[in-house]
Amino acid sequence: MVFEHFALNVTEIHKRVDWFVVHLGLQVVVAQEKSPFMTFLADTTGRVMLELYHKEEEPLSNFKERHPATFHVAFVSDNAEGDKLRLVAEGATLVEEVKREGLHLVMLRDPWGMPLQLCQRAKKF
Repeated sequence: MVFEHFALNVTEIHKRVDWFVVHLGLQVVVAQEKSPFMTFLADTTGRVMLELYHKEEEPLSNFKERHPATFHVAFVSDNAEGDKLRLVAEGATLVEEVKREGLHLVMLRDPWGMPLQLCQRAKKF
């Protein structure tokens, strides 16, 4: 099996998609113009995709009430400190940081509360 995507039922699809494209460098692969607005976002490798949609009749993913250890979307960063400062300036909030030899992890929440992790590793996966 090959991983294709994971999907989240969220609010404010268009605003979220714009933020992810502008500030995280994701690319829109497919975007549905009508409800439920299924939008597939790919990373710069095109290998991993995130689907965002909004189905009002289904439970929403409420990330604000859950600890980021229960769910987060992680991104490779070559400059976790710089990316942290840039994303916080654009509406993200800092949750926690871990720094040790060869590792810098930054846990943020996007402007809607979804946990995002920046992973700067000396030895990348």
